[in-house]
Amino acid sequence: MGHPAAHSSPEEIFRFPTSPSSLSVVIPYMLLRYMAAKSIVFDRELKKGSAELLLLSLLEVRQRHGYEISKLIEQRSGGALRFNVASLYPLLYRLEKRGWIQGRWVEKAGQRRRRYYRLTPLGRRVLKTHRTAWLDFVQAINRITGLEHA
Repeated sequence: MGHPAAHSSPEEIFRFPTSPSSLSVVIPYMLLRYMAAKSIVFDRELKKGSAELLLLSLLEVRQRHGYEISKLIEQRSGGALRFNVASLYPLLYRLEKRGWIQGRWVEKAGQRRRRYYRLTPLGRRVLKTHRTAWLDFVQAINRITGLEHA
């Protein structure tokens, strides 16, 4: 029996603020939420896949611990994306179980013990596939919405 947070829904992974600066994230999200039932399943998969893409991308350059990953996502998105930390660690554990990342505990004097994660060779291949799929998705959305020519 797993930890209750291990079964967090994709909706719990991200909180989408409604400030004007975040409308570019909120509007596509809302459009996806109100599509047909089959598309809502796709919406969940999209969010799950985008969370994986974010984590793998941040681990591509160097190893990081979970709190640092969470803060980087918020910082680099200008606050438009905020990772729900309660959902972050179960996701990191799932990625580790799949062999995409590897974690190790590090203890430093005067600090609490932290688990640092790094990308594995398999994780690098998965990241490449995720990036290609994400780019294809964004290009398709742009063609449909007319943003491709904007």
